[in-house]
Amino acid sequence: MTSTQERRPSRLETRSIDYVPLNERHGKIWHLGPLWFMSNAQIATLAVGLISITGGGDLFWSVVAIVVGVLVGTLFMAFHSAQGPQLGLPQMIQSRPQFGYIGALLVWLFAYIQYAGFNIFNSVLAADSMSTTAHGNAKVWIVVVTVLAFVLALVGYDLIHRAEQFLTYAMIVVFGLFTIALFLLHYPAGTFDVGTFHPTPFFAQFGVVAGYQISWAIYVSDYSRYMHPDVTVRKTFYWTYWGSAIGGAWMMIAGSVLVAWVGAQRFEHTGDNAIAQIDHAGNRIFDGFGAVVLILSALGLVSVMALNMYGGSLTLISAVDSFRRVTPTLLIRAVMITLTAVLSVIGALAASANFLNDFTEFLDLILYLFIPWTAVNLVDFYVVRRGHYAIAEIFNPRGMYGRWGWRGVTAYLIGFAAMLPFMNIETATSDFYTGFISGAMNHVDISFFIGLPVSAFFYWLFSRSIDVAAETRVAQAEATELEQAAEAHVQPEVEKHL
Repeated sequence: MTSTQERRPSRLETRSIDYVPLNERHGKIWHLGPLWFMSNAQIATLAVGLISITGGGDLFWSVVAIVVGVLVGTLFMAFHSAQGPQLGLPQMIQSRPQFGYIGALLVWLFAYIQYAGFNIFNSVLAADSMSTTAHGNAKVWIVVVTVLAFVLALVGYDLIHRAEQFLTYAMIVVFGLFTIALFLLHYPAGTFDVGTFHPTPFFAQFGVVAGYQISWAIYVSDYSRYMHPDVTVRKTFYWTYWGSAIGGAWMMIAGSVLVAWVGAQRFEHTGDNAIAQIDHAGNRIFDGFGAVVLILSALGLVSVMALNMYGGSLTLISAVDSFRRVTPTLLIRAVMITLTAVLSVIGALAASANFLNDFTEFLDLILYLFIPWTAVNLVDFYVVRRGHYAIAEIFNPRGMYGRWGWRGVTAYLIGFAAMLPFMNIETATSDFYTGFISGAMNHVDISFFIGLPVSAFFYWLFSRSIDVAAETRVAQAEATELEQAAEAHVQPEVEKHL
């Protein structure tokens, strides 16, 4: 710790996209484990494990694809987590040094669509869970769960961490018993055999799992930025990585086992759904236990909805700040969280069953959009600038990072273009898009393996001309003023250092 006396923030969080000064840094590194465990340990994640078996794959190879996809995809989101304590900034505002003051709007637009889209899906799923157990109109429950998530997001960072810790302990106990219940079910003969390796469903499952884990990359610094920079990158990485990986793999494998029990064809072509099957399987422990699982699952979804409202509000504030400088206050946080919540309710109330089927596939397309971004952002932080940023310049519209970061934008576009021939995007009713190489490979999608290295390489190549030493000198010159301005909750005067 520094000699500066630590000061915890007020009960209602007022900071948003601004830098967190050292005297407000607090929290323990292990808090990241429960937060990212619970963010993944909910029934929306369970649905991610259905892809392979419903596509004709075997349970064994589905589990292998899930484990490998989680281990690979979680690497990237966990590396982003270490940026929070070092920079004291939320995740998406950190895109300005790579993409520019205005250019970062490109990825912020995609990020907000993801926040809104997942919130629509999660609120409908939570409402269905409550309607199944506590009964009542599902549309009323959509409003109820959204209000609960709104309150959690409005109070902010500390309450979100505490809620996720409590839910983690409850989920380990309840879903642990549910997992035992899965082994008490009667499965078709040969369900647990090694079976035959089918590359198309295997890589479809791997890609969705890896993409799902990478999608958390736009959140992670939001929930580590109040921690002191003395926490090591390694510990930040490990607590984030294993919390997310264990929670995600557990739910996805449970989903894969559940659909293997029900039968892929019956699962797809009857009125049965995942919620009904969870209720049925849970009742094998004792009558009513399925309802306990679903109620806890609904609370878990509420916590994830709060993450989406919190992150969505930060993204909206960042976007507004790109056109007119924003002074971070509780009022602007409340306005942006309210707007995000209202959009979520409207979307959820308007959603039909067919819409949700197609929209979850559309979200896969959104995940493609973040593969080049994560490559650019991580290469910049760990390889090019190595964590040395002039933070005040990130908020300067005429600062040294420029309005358009041609290096980041160009590397992003090249990486995304390189992915196109390898993509395979299918909806519930049709093939939305199949690249010519993917088509020649029987619809195997390996775009993940293309976009990451291509974007990373070109950004590194373009960034060799950056004078990191000069940028570091600017950062050092602004450091004292940055701390003083942040403590006073005002914008630092940065122009004099240019």
